[in-house]
Amino acid sequence: MWERVVQDGRWALWLVCACYLVVVYITSRGLIGAPRYRLFQARVHDCRARAAILAATISSASVDSTDSTDSTDSVAKSAVLKAVNERLDGFGVGGQVVWRLLPQRAVIAIPLSKLAAAWRALHHAETQLLRLEGPEEIALRSLTLLLRLACDPDPVNNSLGTQLAAHAGDAPAERALLIAATEELHRQEDDDFEREYEHQRIALWLALTGIAAVLLLGLALDHRLSMLLGGLGGFLSPLIGVMRSQRPTSWGVLVLAPVGGALAAPGGLLLVRMLADPELNLLGQVFLHNSWGAPAQPISLAVALLFGFSGTLFSRLALAATGQLVPTAGRTARPGPPSRP
Repeated sequence: MWERVVQDGRWALWLVCACYLVVVYITSRGLIGAPRYRLFQARVHDCRARAAILAATISSASVDSTDSTDSTDSVAKSAVLKAVNERLDGFGVGGQVVWRLLPQRAVIAIPLSKLAAAWRALHHAETQLLRLEGPEEIALRSLTLLLRLACDPDPVNNSLGTQLAAHAGDAPAERALLIAATEELHRQEDDDFEREYEHQRIALWLALTGIAAVLLLGLALDHRLSMLLGGLGGFLSPLIGVMRSQRPTSWGVLVLAPVGGALAAPGGLLLVRMLADPELNLLGQVFLHNSWGAPAQPISLAVALLFGFSGTLFSRLALAATGQLVPTAGRTARPGPPSRP
């Protein structure tokens, strides 16, 4: 039975890697960006509602006013609103933020770089709308921002909250400080998410490269079944960690763990074979015949599963193997005593 599984292991490895590539693609283009994109859509709708209210307010004010200065100000505000609406309309164009099958059809991909740029543009549009808000709305938003900054541990944000509270009631200064504080908070939010996206992109690149290495090693070595069990161990490790701690883990760990487990399994079996060699004899004879030379044996498969599950086990054995090599190199490099004449 084991011989048949080993013979079919090539196709099983290819099938598992192909399915995992699909999972990685869905993760990178959907699951990671989807929550932020839904929030982005909600914020765009809020901006449209604010822009519609401001447009009606500006239109009624321009009709009731007879002053040329107020009329010029209304024209300037209308131009700003037009620019903001055009920017908001651009978010719905296919390819600007997401990839769709058709312009208004289902989303098939959410590139993280485009989503990060869209958030920066949306924050700029929200700041522009703050310049057009009335005094009552500015006072309400200032109070909301003060309550938010009061709970912020960042001293810079606390300083912004203190300055904003000191100028409460002074409409021009309050508006300017509100805009400055909002821009600073938006910048911090954008920087944090862009760093997170960068970490996720690195993890996804490592996952794709690792899958390619798994396929190449699966073709070159007769360790396909042990690599599959190593990948299973890598999948179980964060799964059990989440179940035990009841806390979510990062996307990078979830994506990389099975790939790292599949790569660690044959390397771990080779380390076990080295440390079980009769000249070292650190692990005993049982691992000598159930490691690298016999990957289809039950003990070898269990060891591969353990190496995929625990990266600490691999690192400890690697350190143990290094400790056996370094003194040997030192002894061979040390010159002998000089011969006496």
